[in-house]
Amino acid sequence: MSNKSVTTPATLTAPEYGQLLSPDANGILVLEEFTIDPEAARKEQRGFRAAIASVALTMRRLLAFRLFIAFVAIANLPLFLLSSGWEIYVVSLTLVVAVHAAVSWLNRHEPRIRQRRMLELHLHREQSANYRKVRDAVKYVIDAPARMNENLYLELLAAKRVALHLAMGTVALLDTSDDAAWKVQIVREIPRAA
Repeated sequence: MSNKSVTTPATLTAPEYGQLLSPDANGILVLEEFTIDPEAARKEQRGFRAAIASVALTMRRLLAFRLFIAFVAIANLPLFLLSSGWEIYVVSLTLVVAVHAAVSWLNRHEPRIRQRRMLELHLHREQSANYRKVRDAVKYVIDAPARMNENLYLELLAAKRVALHLAMGTVALLDTSDDAAWKVQIVREIPRAA
């Protein structure tokens, strides 16, 4: 009878994903377990970082260009108002036309430039079998995988324990003890009843 009372609650609280580890694991649930190729991961780490840095640099350059245009436009106003002579008006008019042309060019080309950089990052993702394994393993844990998975993947490659969803206590663990294949476990700690 005591056996029934022990097994019934266990079956009622059985998780949808994964299997429970042995009792000495203290209620750790393995949601997903897979291996990644260490050689490819080491090469991909540099590529991912370069692609992410390239996107960030492009965005910073576009912002700097917009700020420069705004500065020129603002600096042109006192030049126009406080000066006399037709030469100043010609310079001022030239600046106004140049600012208008630059803003028009930015408005037309900025989405394309941003899209090209994001496409490069997307191609990096899709060419990486390791990245796809990590993405598929955590897709049911993270609400927006496309936003967070690059950081998760890079943190994993840095051989860290990575929190995926703190509220659920879910973490990704990387075991690099085997040089032929690194093992990744997505685990969750099951809260114990008080």
